[in-house]
Amino acid sequence: MASASPRPTHRRSLRKRRTVIVTAAVLAAGTGAGVLVLNANAGPVDLYHQSLPAKDGWAASGSGTTGGAKADSAHVFTVSTRAQLVKALGSVSDTTPRIIKVKGTIDANTSDAGKKLTCADYAAGTGYSLSAYLKAYDPATYGKKAPSGTQENARKTAADKQKKNIVFRVPANTTIVGVPGTNAGIKGGSLQVQNVKNVIVRNLTFADTQDCFPQWDPTDGSSGEWNSNYDSVTLRGATNVWADHNTFTDAPTFDSSEKSYFGRKYQAHDGALDITNGSDLVTVERNVFSNHDKTMLIGSSDTDSTGKLRVTIHHNVWKGIVQRAPLARIGQIHLYNNVYDTATLNGYAPKYSIDSRAKAQVVAEHNAWKLPSGAKPAKLLSGDGTGSIAGGGNLVNGTTTDLVAAYNAASSKKIKTTVNWKPTLTAGLQTSARNLAAELATTAGAGVLK
Repeated sequence: MASASPRPTHRRSLRKRRTVIVTAAVLAAGTGAGVLVLNANAGPVDLYHQSLPAKDGWAASGSGTTGGAKADSAHVFTVSTRAQLVKALGSVSDTTPRIIKVKGTIDANTSDAGKKLTCADYAAGTGYSLSAYLKAYDPATYGKKAPSGTQENARKTAADKQKKNIVFRVPANTTIVGVPGTNAGIKGGSLQVQNVKNVIVRNLTFADTQDCFPQWDPTDGSSGEWNSNYDSVTLRGATNVWADHNTFTDAPTFDSSEKSYFGRKYQAHDGALDITNGSDLVTVERNVFSNHDKTMLIGSSDTDSTGKLRVTIHHNVWKGIVQRAPLARIGQIHLYNNVYDTATLNGYAPKYSIDSRAKAQVVAEHNAWKLPSGAKPAKLLSGDGTGSIAGGGNLVNGTTTDLVAAYNAASSKKIKTTVNWKPTLTAGLQTSARNLAAELATTAGAGVLK
């Protein structure tokens, strides 16, 4: 286990110029949020050019994660509309380093001219309507088979129209960061980091990413499910990604406000931050995940890529989360110094926090859980009997608790307690979780970085 590091600080006050280079490795343990690199000829590196500190989780592996730190002046953009964001991102095949500063909140459901778009706008001209879809595929008359035919084709056409508008493909060597003091974020949109390397996403609020056209699948589970697309941020085959100081939320549209059809919730939200399809070397730190159901998926299936899916998750706050914090498959996942508040919030009632399955190798240490009266530690974990969770120093309501032992005592599908690796990239790890809730209340999430 790594030794204790000084308590992270998030102050970014200017310091006097020095005549020596202070390396990221020296500063990493003391900054937590980022790093100030000084040299003889310049002052501190600004927020937009910052790279991931040395040893700060899996994303520090190899060449590290620098995003657009090397961008020239022609590739530094400030955007405040959807059209400007699309232009700044450019072609996903263009690997020129770029920095995109998001000023204010960008509504993804707007036209190039800035006109607000609704679900009805995407459905217009396709022939789709929810009432017709419900009539066509009512299990009482259609049966328990996958929808096909006129209305399903129309739904796909409408969904494609929305997808073209709200999905933003991020090229390699890109930093996307919110401008401090502007309530920077993306509403209703999905950042897609697919088959690219070296991306940084910081200081942004991702709110209410909705699928206008969920698909009915009567074969999903015993009663069928409505399934949606679009994670707020989705990593697919991505490598060296740093997600830092962001806020993820369904607000203002909570799941409790959604109707039910065919006896199942009409679910318009998918994941918050999903890491799938062989993604690798990812650090997720000092984010706030709130008011969401299926929050973070690591590994798209039980046959996702062996030898990849290496993810570090530290100093995050999970509040009002139903499940998947995270759900981990196959990879080597390190969770440390996270805070979990499991009280029901805005109708989001917890099922579990961490799910280790498909032989996932999870190390969870020095995290803190807050449970409401009557809640049981045995329900904080989940698994399929093949996953592992090692580590210790985890607190439940301030008391050191063996979470795996509590879970295994109540479950037939036991979680293993040994893993095949040892974390070494542990910058900022604190060997006591006792003060984490108070600390992260003011140092995690969007709007903190200056």
